[in-house]
Amino acid sequence: MKRLHRLLLGSGCVIALTSTAAIVQAGGWDNFKLRYFSLTQHFSDQNKELNDLRRKGIDVEATARVSLEEILNGGPPKDGIPSIDNPKFDTAATSPYDPSETVIGVEINGEAVAYPFGIMNWHEIVNDRVGGQNISVTYCPLCDTIVAFDRGDSSFGVSGKLFRSCLVMYDRADDTLYAQPWGIGVVGPAVNQMVDRIPTTKTTLGAWLQKHPNSKILSTDTGHEREYQGYPYGTYYTDAKIIFPVPNQKALKNHPKEIVTYAWDEDAGTPTNRFSGPSQQFVHAELKQEGERVVKLGDRQVRARWDKALETVVVEEMDGTTLPTSTAFAFVYSAFFGGDR
Repeated sequence: MKRLHRLLLGSGCVIALTSTAAIVQAGGWDNFKLRYFSLTQHFSDQNKELNDLRRKGIDVEATARVSLEEILNGGPPKDGIPSIDNPKFDTAATSPYDPSETVIGVEINGEAVAYPFGIMNWHEIVNDRVGGQNISVTYCPLCDTIVAFDRGDSSFGVSGKLFRSCLVMYDRADDTLYAQPWGIGVVGPAVNQMVDRIPTTKTTLGAWLQKHPNSKILSTDTGHEREYQGYPYGTYYTDAKIIFPVPNQKALKNHPKEIVTYAWDEDAGTPTNRFSGPSQQFVHAELKQEGERVVKLGDRQVRARWDKALETVVVEEMDGTTLPTSTAFAFVYSAFFGGDR
């Protein structure tokens, strides 16, 4: 016996008649939606991202940093997952989130802001102004990657595409597509250019407020109706399944969803489908035991340490200057920094 189910994505597309048995077999409705994301492609224009560039005279096939065959449809169309462009904020006293909520913390020129995962899971990008600086804070729920950067006078949106299972964002000024885990333009006028990254902290709201009691907290008053107290990806955050194809997984020693932090610096190289430059990853569970590790990043030494108060990894120059880094699921570092095998 079939039941009518509605899959409401960021684009508002309603799809699919599905059987109760299929949903149960998938492990629940949220898991089913994720597994059968491709059904949404029949309800929206999946070619807008690249066609917008072609209309600007860009030969995307000849100039792309990555193979276009690896830029996959994620389901929603361009801007189908809406970025938050006019964010509103709560305080510690007014936020609906409790201290255990995972947040992305940003502090610039003495101004601190926390972006709850409960909101970022649904919107992925917040275009904000913090400490007098225009920034974009980006999060990929499929990769647990966090990249924040100075956006200048532009703003960034969700393209609807994925590269190696990760968010492909785009610059609204020129439509350049960026591979978010690298922060590098991969198709368009700004191909091979890296965004101007800023440090972020993945921690709990309680820990962030202990350090920044006057921090602003992103509000659920976004102009959109979403289940901001729920997680829309079923068991994805902890199970071993990777929905989209990614390379370099045979040598992966850790559980694919184990949390790591990675640091990276680009160089002048522009190899297709590969990052060019030094990088290091730090498994959170390992560094929590070690406490601190000094490694080489390019031609210099950097220190990675476990911050007990924030319960996360911090990577810094030897003089204590915090470096921009990203957390990630373990499979991401292998996919984006492990070569092209």
